[in-house]
Amino acid sequence: MEVLDDLDSRPGSATSLLRTVIGAVLRDHGGWLPTAVFVELLRTAGVSPERTRTALARVRAKGLLASQPRERQPGYALTPAAEAMLARGDRRIHQPRSMDDGDAWCLVSFSVPENRRQERHQLRRQLSWIGAGHVSQGLWILPAFLLEEAEDIVRRSGLADRATLFVTHEVRGAVAPRELAAQWWDLGAIRELHEGFLAAHTADLAAWNADPAEATAFRLWIGALDSWRPIPYLDPGLPPALLPHDWPGARSAELYLALREATAAAASAYVDGAVGASSGWNMSP
Repeated sequence: MEVLDDLDSRPGSATSLLRTVIGAVLRDHGGWLPTAVFVELLRTAGVSPERTRTALARVRAKGLLASQPRERQPGYALTPAAEAMLARGDRRIHQPRSMDDGDAWCLVSFSVPENRRQERHQLRRQLSWIGAGHVSQGLWILPAFLLEEAEDIVRRSGLADRATLFVTHEVRGAVAPRELAAQWWDLGAIRELHEGFLAAHTADLAAWNADPAEATAFRLWIGALDSWRPIPYLDPGLPPALLPHDWPGARSAELYLALREATAAAASAYVDGAVGASSGWNMSP
């Protein structure tokens, strides 16, 4: 079962927060955690135990986790397919990047017959998930630094025989490039993501300085990461020449990186403490 990057869960929801915790925590602890630790971590992030257990069932059904008791404790392990999905997302989420004016573009051209429309639908959906712009039904555009991701999507969609990828340094047309960008990407929706992140998390650094407890660090870091996680997928990082002059992308990326730098170590220590304490939880004599 292939596990795909899931952007359908609303940031701040129990399922989204759980996926964020899985990506941020599970691999650093051997790919497995007791159910009680998930419940405790999500409780600190503001999710009730009941909602956490429901979210665990949902991500298990999607192939992200597998139920796996160990040492008389119920728990969940990361599936191999989920490990591949999380690895794909690591660079994108944690190392924000964007184009400079004059950088190369990747074009993805495909022609898919109607009897393969489901594969075509998945190809379009996954291209949109990495921020590709929609030029026409069979032509999509994205920064050339996403070439390998685009090639991987084409391969995994089963349409390598129906698609061709090009790399070019210039896009010409009768319409100004900035107007074309507004046609090919929903810049208004991407702006809302950045502005929403700034509005929700600008005060987090002050909150951390006011209460530098490990639990506070974990709550602030997971909340910020959960809000940030969809943004690098939907915003391809367009060059300045194609964006409005007041574009908020650089400010939100700077805030995300500052929050990570300030809170990640203490948040990790909080997780270590919760995992260590779990050895005495739910154990029968």
